[in-house]
Amino acid sequence: MLILLPPSEKKNPTAKPTAAISVYTGVLYQALGWQSLTPAAKKRAEGSLIIISAKYGALRPGDRIESYKEKIDNAAMRPVVAQILDPLVAGTSRKKLIVDCRSSTYKGVWNSPIDITVEIRISTVVDGVRTVITHMSKKTRGEITRWLLQSRSVPKTPEDLYAIVSEKYPCALTPSDGSNPWVLEVIAV
Repeated sequence: MLILLPPSEKKNPTAKPTAAISVYTGVLYQALGWQSLTPAAKKRAEGSLIIISAKYGALRPGDRIESYKEKIDNAAMRPVVAQILDPLVAGTSRKKLIVDCRSSTYKGVWNSPIDITVEIRISTVVDGVRTVITHMSKKTRGEITRWLLQSRSVPKTPEDLYAIVSEKYPCALTPSDGSNPWVLEVIAV
């Protein structure tokens, strides 16, 4: 499994290079709760999490960075990110499932293979109508990431992902239409 995360605008100030996971402090990262993860969950995260940074490209949680304030330039960052991510998904008979928790701003920096990608969309129900949410979507994506890192099993298929996430959240899985990735629509509770 590969979980793609956006960075957060809110960051810890740094005096020297610091683990990326400790620099980002926004809502998603607060919900992920890195400091309280078990050693096993952190180990899984080191092999599964990729943070797409506006300044540094594709980062693992332990990659050392400095705090920054920069907006993503998708065209400039695309080859930098592809250099890291393309080898992770190419040339293997057992491709990893990609769980895409990126915000729309960061989706354009790398196009993941649609057949093995599940985009996480968050909505809520108001007066019986599903409504897309923004701020709370970050929190829910962080909680889902934490749930996946702590799960006893690692999802290998979109259906596996649905089974794990549906233990905690009401959700619906929509298959890829051949042009777009799978979508797991999660109802924030």
